[in-house]
Amino acid sequence: MSRRARTLHQSWPAGTPEAEDALVPRDDIVEEVAGATNGTSATFTQGEGPFTTYERSIVTTPTTVTQTIRYRLVIPWFGWLFALPMRNTLRHRPPPASRPWWSPPDRMSPRHAATLGLLAAASMSAAFTNTLFTQTATFAADGFGIDERGQGLGGVIVRLGVVIAIPFAVLADRRGRRQMIVVTAWVAPLWCALGAISPNFWVLVGTQAIGRPVGLALALLIGVVATEEMPRNSRAYALSILALAGGLGAGVAVAALRLADLGTNGWRLVYLLSLVWLVPAYNLMRGLPETIRFQQRHKTSPRLDRRRFAVIAVVAVTANFFVAPASFFLNRYLDHVRGYTGGGIALFILSTATPASLGLIAGGRLADLVGRRAVLAVCLPLSTLMGVAMFSVGGPAMWLLALGSGLLGGAAYPAFTVYRTEMFPTGNRGRANGYITALSLAGSSVGLLIVGALVHHGWSYGRSMLLVGFGQLLAAVIAYVAYPETAHLELEQINPQDALTEG
Repeated sequence: MSRRARTLHQSWPAGTPEAEDALVPRDDIVEEVAGATNGTSATFTQGEGPFTTYERSIVTTPTTVTQTIRYRLVIPWFGWLFALPMRNTLRHRPPPASRPWWSPPDRMSPRHAATLGLLAAASMSAAFTNTLFTQTATFAADGFGIDERGQGLGGVIVRLGVVIAIPFAVLADRRGRRQMIVVTAWVAPLWCALGAISPNFWVLVGTQAIGRPVGLALALLIGVVATEEMPRNSRAYALSILALAGGLGAGVAVAALRLADLGTNGWRLVYLLSLVWLVPAYNLMRGLPETIRFQQRHKTSPRLDRRRFAVIAVVAVTANFFVAPASFFLNRYLDHVRGYTGGGIALFILSTATPASLGLIAGGRLADLVGRRAVLAVCLPLSTLMGVAMFSVGGPAMWLLALGSGLLGGAAYPAFTVYRTEMFPTGNRGRANGYITALSLAGSSVGLLIVGALVHHGWSYGRSMLLVGFGQLLAAVIAYVAYPETAHLELEQINPQDALTEG
């Protein structure tokens, strides 16, 4: 939303329900405090809420009640997205103690809103750098004469570069989240842009084996900051917003595939677009604060809970047996099996993935209100089955299955992801997530090798995806059985060692 203050005027006949409500302090998206009042006027200010500036004044006459709201909400990058919903909520007052469907379950503060906006911009950058090689590998491989097996091997090499992300995660626990986020936000797009001048496929792989893991480090640290900063009933919602922003960043990479149709080297232009993400890096450097939890006294590098780590790592690894090859080979499937052009692939992905973003918002709210485990148990298996079927059919059925898989996968994502940060204390939250990210990338490498080898030896994509899809079904079962329910709990309740050292 614009940094300038907005004004909203309304008037009602005296004695109507709306006029009576206007004289009572609000308790919805903003909690008001009554200010100066006399016989004909009253003023209400923000006691708790997301606005950097807020005042609601009432003027009454024998026949009318006039309300004027002056407010300012600062959400970097994404203020435009919330401008109309916020104005509509202020105009049409929700019932007391309720929240509109588009907002988090908790009432946000100005710091929450500004931080979430900056993290969302960083999520776009991280998603672009993580999507870049996946989306362009088919076109680069074709240009350099590389077959499916070589493309799959390139994908594995890029994923093995994840070890580069671990030092950033470890340093975030020692030196602070903000510093490492700013560093990775600058390095990732700069290094990815080097892919535009690669003389062969393996040099391209080498550049992305560094740029992509740095982008992964950025993504995991974004999740850490969101978990530490957001209120207890809105952590999954925050991750859903960040995933939605990440989808926009990935969508930029997908939409840019039309450049690949310009010629043999058209894919190089997509890598040049990486430089656009230096703008969010500058904004993060100027505006992102350090998390309050990191600034508080806490135990540095406490002992890692091995059972928690093992369970979350196994779920991450087995889920990625399917997720990575389904994403990585989708373009090749659409190109080689269904005959889609670069523009056709972009249209398919954007048309099926963009509506699926609704699943992220719904899933985030459900995970915070109902619980994480129930969302995972229902959405993750159904998403997997639809995703496998998508690789077995063509025509409208393929589009509908992709849409359904994306909707349900999006709904499961916040609950699936939030555990990675919730289940570890402040002193090793970054380190644990770095290790889990590395292990999940190892799982994705196994999945890529399996599918690449099977397709190379004549298996269909549908049959190959069915085999690795059992990994994600196993992940859903383990998560439901072994994960505790963390909804509605403070991080210090989930990690008592933080509560003991808080001071």
